[in-house]
Amino acid sequence: MHSSPSQPLLKAVLWDMDGTLVDTEPYWIAAERALVESHGGTWSHQQAMQLVGQSLLHSAAVLQHAGVKLEAREIVDTLSAQVIAQVRKEVPWRPGARELLDQLHEAGIRCALVTMSEGPLAGVVVESLPKPYFEFLVTGDTVTHGKPHPEAYLTAVERLKLEDPSVSLHHCVALEDSIPGATAAIASGVITVGIPHQVPLPEDPRMIVWPTLVGRTAQDLQQLVADRFATANLFEGAN
Repeated sequence: MHSSPSQPLLKAVLWDMDGTLVDTEPYWIAAERALVESHGGTWSHQQAMQLVGQSLLHSAAVLQHAGVKLEAREIVDTLSAQVIAQVRKEVPWRPGARELLDQLHEAGIRCALVTMSEGPLAGVVVESLPKPYFEFLVTGDTVTHGKPHPEAYLTAVERLKLEDPSVSLHHCVALEDSIPGATAAIASGVITVGIPHQVPLPEDPRMIVWPTLVGRTAQDLQQLVADRFATANLFEGAN
């Protein structure tokens, strides 16, 4: 893929993990329910949906409120261990994700994982891939503020700039499935694509919504970058 004066280059794709790359949400929900019930509480599907895309420490606080009598760190470690065990048995890839990853890899487009899951789980998922698709991982245990705060995405862009100072927010596309994740990506300024999964995403003119990644290509992502720059140029011309 080559750039031209009329078509700026797509330089990086920033992938959310849970719900976007892999369908681990059922694993998390099962782990949450088991933990709450083991402490004598109940855990509804609606409660579980409110945690989709949130930081794990936020989720731990909600679980404490639901009756789990453990420290937040112990809750996170317990949930993560159960999800890791399930992922080791079977990685539940989302439709079209691996195919798009492979195409981006072949095209030389840099990819990074930006997830609120912590390093051990993200590592298990990444290690199960056949190629080194991800240049680096930004995980929930490496940022101060989790999604919906934009820190994780801003951190990823800064790391991309270390190797290529020409990278800007406008050259990067984020792929997200949740409201907290999409909120974080939009707030960071990167081009944001929502692929709804467990929960619907609200309409937002700052976000492109794709029903699925099936059939999506590097060229589709390139077009989003071209559109971003074209819109920016139009606004510059109007001022």
